[in-house]
Amino acid sequence: MTSTSIPPLEITGLVLAGGRGSRMGGVDKGLQHFQGQPLALRAMQRLAPQVASVMINANRHLAEYQALGVPVWPDALEDYPGPLAGMLAGLTHCDTPYLVCVPCDSPLFPLDLVAKMSQALHDCDADVVLAASREKDGTVQRQPVFCLMKTSLADALAQALRDGERKIDRWADQHRCVWCEFEDPQAFANANTLDELRHLQEGV
Repeated sequence: MTSTSIPPLEITGLVLAGGRGSRMGGVDKGLQHFQGQPLALRAMQRLAPQVASVMINANRHLAEYQALGVPVWPDALEDYPGPLAGMLAGLTHCDTPYLVCVPCDSPLFPLDLVAKMSQALHDCDADVVLAASREKDGTVQRQPVFCLMKTSLADALAQALRDGERKIDRWADQHRCVWCEFEDPQAFANANTLDELRHLQEGV
């Protein structure tokens, strides 16, 4: 990391595990196992060396998530309104100037994720950085759940949610937003179903 990027001590990490898990048959996705570990724990372990501290956003089985040893914050809004609500929970409880969010269902995300995204935020004087991956065919796939943002956006996000906004990239575009591209598309492979989780594990 260069001296012009944001120091990790100024960034809090948030693992998003608050969804319904509807495409997994309603199971709690973050508690499903990948290589013998709950997905949420796997995400925590990859994120922790990149940030000052880690939190989890979860809405079910809170005791099981709390047993992982970090603060757990549910959505303030009812009915599982999506990852933006989880991000707001993180922003509300964030003690650092920046918050980085990762989903629990992408267990291979880059170990330099935060370094590259914080460099992009600094270099572009942005408020929000979203990840993108370069696919094998050369196309760019957006990965907006991987998001680094200034904690000062909490009020703006709360208002957007009250107004009915649910899409991360559409909300981010209302601010100074930049996309940070990563070269390895497999790093962002995610498991939306139990079959996808099994195939992802077999491919590692």
